[in-house]
Amino acid sequence: MGLPGTGKTFLSEQLVRILVKNDKTVTWFNADIVRQQYNDWDFSEDGRIRQSIRMKEIADTASTDFVICDFVCPLPVMRDNFKADWTIWVDTLQESRYADTNKLFVKPDIYDIRVIEQDADKWAEIIVQSILNNS
Repeated sequence: MGLPGTGKTFLSEQLVRILVKNDKTVTWFNADIVRQQYNDWDFSEDGRIRQSIRMKEIADTASTDFVICDFVCPLPVMRDNFKADWTIWVDTLQESRYADTNKLFVKPDIYDIRVIEQDADKWAEIIVQSILNNS
């Protein structure tokens, strides 16, 4: 999770690559692709909450070792809806180019890993090692 433009998608790509290299099966859901599949471009608070529920529902259908869901998740209620096993907060920008998202975004109090620089290769290695060592 994190503001738009923080590097969530690039980090997700690297996580998939490293997990597969470690002989793990992975399913990856990107919020924009999911929104496109459901033709749901409602970025209101209700629309975002609906998206968090949808992401949880589709994540629960995956039968792989790992499921990566890559989305902004700006509100605590969305994080509660989603109930991630691991929360990675990509905190590399103070604000995005979207004023409405900046205004809505509540920094998380609870997360497993906080990414503080845009270095997806480095952070993906750290995250995968942490997850594999604690699974």
